[in-house]
Amino acid sequence: MNFKRKKYQVIKKIISKDLAIFLHNYLLLKRRVAKKLFDTRFISPFTMEWGRWDDDQVPNTYCCYADLAMETLLVKVQPYMEKETKLKLLPNYSFVRMYKHGDVLERHLDRSACSVSCTLNLGGEPWPIYLLPKPKASKAIEVILKPGDMLIYAGRELEHWRDSFKGTNCGQVFLHYGEADSQEAIDNCFDTRPFVGLPVYFKSRVFIEQKIKERHEAKVKGDLRTVETIEKELAGRGVAIEDKNGQTLWNFQ
Repeated sequence: MNFKRKKYQVIKKIISKDLAIFLHNYLLLKRRVAKKLFDTRFISPFTMEWGRWDDDQVPNTYCCYADLAMETLLVKVQPYMEKETKLKLLPNYSFVRMYKHGDVLERHLDRSACSVSCTLNLGGEPWPIYLLPKPKASKAIEVILKPGDMLIYAGRELEHWRDSFKGTNCGQVFLHYGEADSQEAIDNCFDTRPFVGLPVYFKSRVFIEQKIKERHEAKVKGDLRTVETIEKELAGRGVAIEDKNGQTLWNFQ
């Protein structure tokens, strides 16, 4: 199968079944520990490293951005991704979900940091993922993965989704990359973090620092409309900005 033509490809046993099940059990334990830590208020409710249950795409389901084991997998799988896609790739980020009964992954396209992605089955019960091979195609492609198998797909080009999950548990990790010859991919490398493994806070800080710079430049030019737009965008992320003696200061609220 030609990925460049089809925009998707199934790879069997990209990691061993034993490693997949080990990672699945690790995430089941991490989810249990995270719930205990949050329920007992041992850690702040704003902590991200232990995972969350507030993902908008699949509400009330455990997920984790940039878990260290998954970020290690992101780097490990990259050479195989490049071999199968015949593309030079840059790693962006990992994201894992532990799906539960009744979960639905709505039909969608991915964001800019997910131009070349894979979903890798770690364990649990099988759950099909569907791809629309062309925008107006009448029939979707159904893919069922076993632990250790992965589906590579062009997430920004192929709509994909999962119908209601009839099982009780399914662990999937998403590994996202960009094409190295694209300026957009270079800008998104490591999902705008300094390097892989860092939590989402570093992504936010990079974004905020860039917006602060853009706000300052707009203010120097007298572009008050852009200044106001950026301040509203930052306020939505809980960032307060204050000017003192011409110096821009900012802090997280």
